Amino acid sequence: MRKNGAPGKILAIDVGGTKVKLLASGETEPRKFRSGRQLTPAAMVDRVRKSAKGWRYEAVSIGLPAMVGPAGVLAEPGNLAAGWIGFDYAAAFGCPVRMTNDASMQALGSYDGGRMLFLGFGTGLGSALIADHVIISLELGDLHFEDGTYSEELGRESYDRLGKKAWRKLALKAIPPLQKAFLADYVVVGGGNARHPVNKLPANVRLGNNLTAFRGGFRLWGIDDVQTLVVEQGSHQKPVARPANGEWRVL
Repeated sequence: MRKNGAPGKILAIDVGGTKVKLLASGETEPRKFRSGRQLTPAAMVDRVRKSAKGWRYEAVSIGLPAMVGPAGVLAEPGNLAAGWIGFDYAAAFGCPVRMTNDASMQALGSYDGGRMLFLGFGTGLGSALIADHVIISLELGDLHFEDGTYSEELGRESYDRLGKKAWRKLALKAIPPLQKAFLADYVVVGGGNARHPVNKLPANVRLGNNLTAFRGGFRLWGIDDVQTLVVEQGSHQKPVARPANGEWRVL
């Protein structure tokens, strides 16, 4: 631990619908393994601990494709197995854990100031807004777009069905209205399919880096009002938060 109580070594875990990626602070090469509808939280922890063998870490950050509140997961991820609500992540890892929505973690790693909208093109559509150091997880994937929802029309299954050219055209059509609706100074496009709408991005739209989710996981431990899941008196998971310093807020 550092003098201010923050952990010196953090393991950041980006849980996706098809892959789980992880990186420890101080390391340079991420490790990964497949996820999918059979992945339970216990299986995720077991695979992460095996994949992170040889890395040192004192705390864990988890970005999960689900709604996450101060005390943990609020809704089951749609593309993973059930059991994520109420799971004791701190006890399973044996160290303090901070969790957030995966899009929020990627957004935090991409943020350069001002009002930023993050759109994650992956298994579905992840989204988050950061405005003046306030992070707001969004669920834009459930909104209607074209002949379905944003997640249905812009997710991985749609890409496989439409092909690169048609999918790219649809993705580029979706970005400007969302940017306008949120009065975003700029939009960062991330996620596994972010490489597809590469050509002719709209004004003030840029591609995120593959490592931004990990940077967001490391930055999560620098935000004072984020609650930390810790193990106290055995295996009871309790949320604990330090007093907020007024610079960052997570909603």
